[in-house]
Amino acid sequence: MKLLIVEDDTDYAAALRDSLRRLEHEVAVARDGRDALLALERDGYDAMVLDCMLPLVDGATVVRRARDRGQRLPVLMLSALGRSADKVDGLDAGADDYVVKPTPPEEIDARLRALVRARAWTRAGDAPADTLRVGDIVVSPGQHRAWRGDRALDLAKLEFGVLAELARHAGHYLTRAMLIERVWGYDFEPATNIVDVQIRALRRKLCAAGEDDPILTRRSVGYMLRG
Repeated sequence: MKLLIVEDDTDYAAALRDSLRRLEHEVAVARDGRDALLALERDGYDAMVLDCMLPLVDGATVVRRARDRGQRLPVLMLSALGRSADKVDGLDAGADDYVVKPTPPEEIDARLRALVRARAWTRAGDAPADTLRVGDIVVSPGQHRAWRGDRALDLAKLEFGVLAELARHAGHYLTRAMLIERVWGYDFEPATNIVDVQIRALRRKLCAAGEDDPILTRRSVGYMLRG
């Protein structure tokens, strides 16, 4: 893959560049957000590894401007430990995934390959046999990964389970009891609103980039994922 690393820490950028080159990638480095945007305009890349905290133009702004210009390459954000706000800003701006520095180059490589595969699936339909598609939502139960459009969804285990179950039965309402049995594995309905809590969390992530809510609620019936 042809990759662009955007990182102002010279030593870290060089080490990551060299490691990804050893993994047979072609790698360029930009030192700040302005140079990153110029590089994206000048050259075509398969994916970008982008630090959140950058001089001149921050990472979230780089993603937002790139998306506004129609650039759809996968973006993996680099975040410092404990800076959750940076991750949220980056994902809201259009990034596909994030890791906390320092992350082993092999994991970065694996995540980039997964993001590029996902982008290819959403464009060409070349998905694994277990892939579920509902409108612009793609769910891969085997890989435990999901996307909405070009955006990877960072879902907790239960959120993913609920989404996968709704996707399997898209167009049909599932009751809370059905979801509890199939996702939680209970054969009884707890005296709590555990399903509603997960649905609310799932909706926030599905609609994080301003998309329409794809989950319909019917009072006293349940939930349905619409295409």
